[in-house]
Amino acid sequence: MLTLQLRKLEANKVISSTVLAEVPPRVEYELTDIGYALRSVIMELEVWGTSHKQLIGEQPCIPL
Repeated sequence: MLTLQLRKLEANKVISSTVLAEVPPRVEYELTDIGYALRSVIMELEVWGTSHKQLIGEQPCIPL
């Protein structure tokens, strides 16, 4: 599931990946300029999550 999400983010140019020639193989991900442009949105989501943490914790998880 994580790999699928990373591939989608890369396909949408939100992140870029670099495969490192190590054993075992390792991949590093970093935000692109488009990804950095989302920073303010992500920070606002963090603020929202923090202010609603107690209520969210009381609700059952709904699969997306």
